[in-house]
Amino acid sequence: MIVERMIDGFMRLKSLIEKYNPDANFGLIEKAYRFSTKAHEGQERVSGDPYIVHPVEVGCILAELEMDESSIAAGILHDTIEDTPYTYDFIKKEFGTEIAELVQGVTKLTRIPYTTKQEIQAENFRKMFLAMAKDIRVIIIKLADRLHNMRTLKFMSKEKQLQKARETMEIYAPLAHRLGIHKIKGELEDLSFRYLDDRSYYDLAEKIAKKRREREEYINNIIEEVRKKTEEVGIKATIEGRAKHLYSIYKKMTTQNKTIDQIYDLFAIRLIVDTVKDCYAALGLMHEMFKPMPGRFKDYISMPKPNMYQSLHSTVIGPEGIPFEIQIRTWEMHRVAEVGIAAHWKYKEGGYSEKSYAEKLSWLRQMIEWQKEARDPDEFMENLKIDLFTDEVFVFTPKGDVKNLKAGSTPIDFAYSIHSDIGNRMIGAKVNGRIEKLDYELKNGDIVEIITSGASNGPSRDWLKIVKTSQARNKINQWFKKEKREENIEQGRDLFEKELKKNSLTPSQVLKSDVIDTILRKYNYHSIEDMYAAMALGAITPKKVVSRFKEEYRKSLPPEEQTKVLLDQIEKEKKKKSRSIPESGIVVKGIDNCLVRLSRCCNPVPGDEIIGYITRGRGVSVHRKDCPNVRNTIIDNDARLIEVYWYNNVLPNVSYLADITLKAHDRTGLLVEITNAIGESRIPLRAINARTSKEMYVLMHMTLEINNTEQLDKIIAKISRIKDVFEISRNK
Repeated sequence: MIVERMIDGFMRLKSLIEKYNPDANFGLIEKAYRFSTKAHEGQERVSGDPYIVHPVEVGCILAELEMDESSIAAGILHDTIEDTPYTYDFIKKEFGTEIAELVQGVTKLTRIPYTTKQEIQAENFRKMFLAMAKDIRVIIIKLADRLHNMRTLKFMSKEKQLQKARETMEIYAPLAHRLGIHKIKGELEDLSFRYLDDRSYYDLAEKIAKKRREREEYINNIIEEVRKKTEEVGIKATIEGRAKHLYSIYKKMTTQNKTIDQIYDLFAIRLIVDTVKDCYAALGLMHEMFKPMPGRFKDYISMPKPNMYQSLHSTVIGPEGIPFEIQIRTWEMHRVAEVGIAAHWKYKEGGYSEKSYAEKLSWLRQMIEWQKEARDPDEFMENLKIDLFTDEVFVFTPKGDVKNLKAGSTPIDFAYSIHSDIGNRMIGAKVNGRIEKLDYELKNGDIVEIITSGASNGPSRDWLKIVKTSQARNKINQWFKKEKREENIEQGRDLFEKELKKNSLTPSQVLKSDVIDTILRKYNYHSIEDMYAAMALGAITPKKVVSRFKEEYRKSLPPEEQTKVLLDQIEKEKKKKSRSIPESGIVVKGIDNCLVRLSRCCNPVPGDEIIGYITRGRGVSVHRKDCPNVRNTIIDNDARLIEVYWYNNVLPNVSYLADITLKAHDRTGLLVEITNAIGESRIPLRAINARTSKEMYVLMHMTLEINNTEQLDKIIAKISRIKDVFEISRNK
């Protein structure tokens, strides 16, 4: 029975491929299937199914998107590197570099853990975007993998269901939307909605089901009427009813505070025609047959969405006064609307259009450029939310050029989307011929004219609170950096001279023309003032520059003086190393014999990246760099932050407290096994608190006395291997 199901799955996969690509390399697909079956032999899914069922289903989803053979083969093999003994090199030898790279790319994405912590989350997104930029098929395979996992989520624990559903709703569904793969996006959202808010999901499903027969009869009558009319006028059209996804309906109801009876596009028909000319002809015919609702027409053919979506949308009044939506598009538009970026893998033509493909992914290149500049994870995540997971608004310049911006954008965003200079000289704006406030929310179809003045003093800092696009925000910040150049130069000079003083040097010693020229060439600055300004803005550290100046200064001296400088330097290093070891194991940079206190909010231990905070009357408080208190509170007073570091990373006679939390399924003897594991590791257990949650799992908090992070990592790994422990982590 099981073997028959496995064969049926593979035959369905072949059938799906044959429909759109009868000349496909089925030998490659079958080879991947046989290899994956062998590699996963003996492995089972949580559902009890043989593991091979999952890779084959992923292949089927990719075939429904009409992906190429390499993508489908990689989809079938996508878990082999992670879950079986086979390596990247083995896959490369058997299936070639292209497929091996795809499999490895998906494996790396699989290792991205979902977390709400901003720094790690930002880093995970960076990895994902870089993988996408290298080969967008990696994320398409990952989306197919996620979709099948969501379809089988009912076999997981309640906690796992919520975690996966939240991750899918916040990361994968928006990515599918941004790539234009609505076929996957809608199903991912509905499946996530079902687990995240089952009461609302089933309540809405019940309300829709009650009127399903009535609604279908209503739509079928309209379809028949439209079919007759299109045939009369000679427009060849395929006409079908369109079912709206549950989450899409729910989202519209909650965001617009509407009842289900007020959602007009609950009733919808779609006309698929042969040409763009037929699209507009069919639209005119529909507006003759049914009265269009004012302000409810959208032309996404002349103004495509950034995710490539094209269609005409119009809401009209149907029989009995019931509004319904009409969508009109060509067959190619329909395919792109369903599968998005996946539509760019052509077969009969022998490859996708590189130029067209590059244009469609311009937003991704821009995103990667921004992420390189955004060193602050909060800034990166904010830009990401603004530019990736949002809807758009389309507005016009007075000359009729179209600009697409984030929904909710203002005239300021519009001005900076045209040119930095327009934004910097802006003093007002006209929208549809009328003067509007700068915080006016632009709407689809608005004609925007920016009023500028040569006498303008530049942007206001208040604009940063108004703008919605990261492009405008970045350009405003750039203006302030440039305008405060003199102040930045002065601040940078002070930092530079303080660092020179620490190194027993004076400006007159190192600021010689030949030395300066060498340094400026090294760091690509036009003048010493440019370098000072960069130091003030944090683009380069004074320590790095002074170290280089020091080296160049030494080289400029006569040989005998060079030797003397080197000997002095060696002597200073000896004295520095001979300083007594601090009791806390922590050295405060530039300060000896300083009172140091390890913060209890995050309990840093050797191996952690740390930062010091100068307190009032209690010396230096040392925190882990990822401590929430540092990010949320202390960072506002960054002048009181000070560099600290561990002395040699290990001090045998110094111990530290570390808090860990674990979750486990409740059972007899669990606590004894955990405490025994800690005892066997010779790690003192200083405190323990355990309770059972409503979901019948144990939540346990422990305080351990350790020497360093390596010791902590070992005990966490040991405890995680105990049966029924499903989550363990160090407290932040």
